[in-house]
This record gives sequence, C-alpha cells and structure tokens, in this order.
Amino acid sequence: MPETDRLSGLSPGFELDFVEKEETPKPLMKLGIQLHAAGLSLSDTVSILEVFGIDRARSTVHNWMRKSNLEPTGGKSLAKVAVDESVIKLNGQRYWLYAAVDPATNEFLHVGLYNRCVMAFSQQFLRELLAKHDLDDATFLVDGAPWLHGALDRLGCDFEHVTHGDRNAVERVFKEVKRRTNQFANHFRNATVDSAESWLETLAFAWNQLI
Repeated sequence: MPETDRLSGLSPGFELDFVEKEETPKPLMKLGIQLHAAGLSLSDTVSILEVFGIDRARSTVHNWMRKSNLEPTGGKSLAKVAVDESVIKLNGQRYWLYAAVDPATNEFLHVGLYNRCVMAFSQQFLRELLAKHDLDDATFLVDGAPWLHGALDRLGCDFEHVTHGDRNAVERVFKEVKRRTNQFANHFRNATVDSAESWLETLAFAWNQLI
C-alpha cells in the first residue's frame, strides 16, 4: 500500500482551501502543519516528511502553516472565560498577544495580536470574542490590568479580578505559547503582523486538538 494511502484518514478536522498547484498530497501537508504546530521544529518536521518521500524546504512548511487560516472554532457557550495578554517580540518590536481560554478545558477561544496594550484594542479583542461565542452570561476572569477592566465594563460584561484559581488556565496556556515563540523566534524575523497572527492562530488551533 502506498504511504500516502496510509495517511488518507489523517487530520479530518480541517481543510486546506488555499491549495492550488501544490504537489504535496494533502494528508501529508496536514501532517506537516500539525507536527510543527504541536511543537516540532521546522527541521524535524521536514525530516519526518522525508520518510514519506516528500522533500520540502523548511520555508515551504512554514508557508503551509501561515496560509492554512486555521483558528480556534467558535460557537461555545460558557459560564467562565479567562482573558489575559502577554508580550511577544516581532522584528525586535514589542507586541501584545491577547488570548481568551476556557478555564474548564484549557482550550483557546480566541487570540489577537496588537502593537499596543490599550483599552481600545482590548475592546476590539473582546468584541471579536463575543461575536465568535455565546458569552452573554459569562463571567470574565482577569488580572488587575485596568485596560481589560475598563473594556469589559464598557461592553457591559461581568468580570472578576482573579489572581489564581480558574485564571491559572490562561497562565498555563501562555507558558506554552511563550515556550514556542521563544524556541522558534526566527519565525517572526521579517514577518508581518498578519502572518505572525496567522501563525499564532494555527498554534491555538493545534493546541485545542491536542488537549
């Protein structure tokens, strides 16, 4: 049986709509995206693809991931949501990664990348989150950040200032994100904000598949 036939059932959770003239079989593209998003370096991912007779450059795998347009799925109805932001570096500049996490499952609900940490961007992130999920009755768990408090108050959302407990979920998730962005910081050299955000959304999608 051909190796690509053995992989025909892999990764049913997403489609590669961006594929046009790509010669790599879709199951192996999905495998490459998932392996890299799950933690393997580009070099290790390329080495695994070579086992299946697929010789691709590291930049090719990176482009698959960037173009896949994967992100955490919407439609969840939750009682609690943990929200936080963390600094990452993009081309030597500071950017703020916002994330919302389900504290019961540690799943990402939404991520966003912004060049400043201000109330306006906090509101933008929260509006996108509210449009994506059914959170009308949710309580948002946040730290002491005044921009998050102000944005939630303006949007009429219930929130609690929580240092530990359920909000530890988002801290655990950010610990993993920081490990990945520090380990593979070269991804963000000469990258646009849009491509970095797309990469982070794919990372969030893959995280949800693994937990």
